[in-house]
Amino acid sequence: MVPSAPMATADRLHTPADAEYVERCLGRRPRAAFTVAARDGDGRPTVIENPPFLDDGTPMPTRFWLVDPELNRRIGRLEQARGVDRAEAEIGLDRLSEVHAAYAAERDALIPPDRVGPRPSGGVGGTRVGVKCLHTHYASFLAGNDDPVGQWVRDQLDHEEHQ
Repeated sequence: MVPSAPMATADRLHTPADAEYVERCLGRRPRAAFTVAARDGDGRPTVIENPPFLDDGTPMPTRFWLVDPELNRRIGRLEQARGVDRAEAEIGLDRLSEVHAAYAAERDALIPPDRVGPRPSGGVGGTRVGVKCLHTHYASFLAGNDDPVGQWVRDQLDHEEHQ
């Protein structure tokens, strides 16, 4: 089922069961502490929120990560059907530039100003121009952010579900 609205959760802390589920979904242990940014109707994590840096200090530009396996498959099919190009054309580069700037500003606000060394860069999914990945935009949307690409993805998935 496609979530009909952003599903950001007030309780962002995860349980040991959530951590096990996320590890199974990723096929590996997460490389940083995370919080749960959105859950599905059964309460399982759908989106996790990453800090700006992985545990080893590597910059992490992608704050919101879609972990739901079924949504990942469905969005993968949408990408294979030229969804990235279609979303970019329908939304436009000017609006996308605004989305990337807001995403980067929110992420960068979490970094102490005196931090030395490499920093994450770019906007949604680490890109600066256009659409790189529908999954990351949809994750941001489900986490409660104003992301027109994420909204576009939801609309496409909803349309697919009703055919």
